[in-house]
Amino acid sequence: MTALDKYARIEAEGLWRQNAESQHRNVIVSVGHATLTITDTQDRPLAHWSLAAVARDNPGRFPAVFFPDGDPDERLELSERESEMVEAIERLQRVIEKRRPKPGRLRILITLGILSALVGLAVFWLPQAVKNYAFRVVPPIKQKEIGLELLNYITDFSGKPCNSAFANNALTLLGQKTIGGKGSLFVLPTGLDQTIHLPGNLILISRDLVEDFEDPDVLAGFVIAEQLRYENDEIFKDILNYAGTFATFRLVTTGSLPAEKLRAYSKDLLIKPQTSLKFETLIQRFHEKRIRLTPFAYALDVTGEKTFALIEADGLAGIDFAPSLQDGNWIQLQNICGG
Repeated sequence: MTALDKYARIEAEGLWRQNAESQHRNVIVSVGHATLTITDTQDRPLAHWSLAAVARDNPGRFPAVFFPDGDPDERLELSERESEMVEAIERLQRVIEKRRPKPGRLRILITLGILSALVGLAVFWLPQAVKNYAFRVVPPIKQKEIGLELLNYITDFSGKPCNSAFANNALTLLGQKTIGGKGSLFVLPTGLDQTIHLPGNLILISRDLVEDFEDPDVLAGFVIAEQLRYENDEIFKDILNYAGTFATFRLVTTGSLPAEKLRAYSKDLLIKPQTSLKFETLIQRFHEKRIRLTPFAYALDVTGEKTFALIEADGLAGIDFAPSLQDGNWIQLQNICGG
């Protein structure tokens, strides 16, 4: 049984007046499903009040005084002996209130839902969207500037790039032969095992690759391989992911990344393992440049067992290979760091 059914048969005696000028009358009060019915002693209807719009003038005191909400001049008084009716009216009002739609609550739920969606976008979508946007709009010249900044931080560990008026031209010739002048080559005196690349197509070369091999095609091979990594690696996007959303937003708005982010990233670059390359890709690029794979293959594996496919490819190519550097230029380049 619902609360409405429970109180449907309750009646009580009370005093009622229609307005401030009217005399109080003895009446009978009964409860309907949503109304309060007031009749005279001959059971003639005098008023119907909506329970949802009934207000009490003196909560907690008797005689309990009720009036239709918005019309305090019309009044109904119930004595303390009619406390069951008073309780019924107030109980039914609470039930009706609970069943009434709550637009305010709905608005709150909608607002919370929108806020949750916005927070979700900020946490999950916005960071990647900012990075993707920066990757698209930051021009190559700015990426090269960032690469040069990274190089500057790397030199704190490796020393400044080797520089010799006697040998710089040979390094330029090697770049033209291997990467077609697309980027720049730098030889570092220490701190680097083989090669790494930076934004702007800056390729850093270990001094050991320059000084420890007799054939310039070995060095040329490492440069070509690093160029392939640069083309496939999207290092600039990796830097943005490393720097984070706020640093990336700063790059878009001010044109610079925080120095501490670049310094930390430069340390990681020196110890980051190299990405492996498919032999098919290496073979195609070497042969495009007319540079032999064999010296490079034996530098990777002195026995040639692991790189036999590279060695074999030279014999099957039918290409007139050209040395990456003439002997004189190679000798000059081997002395770029002072011998």
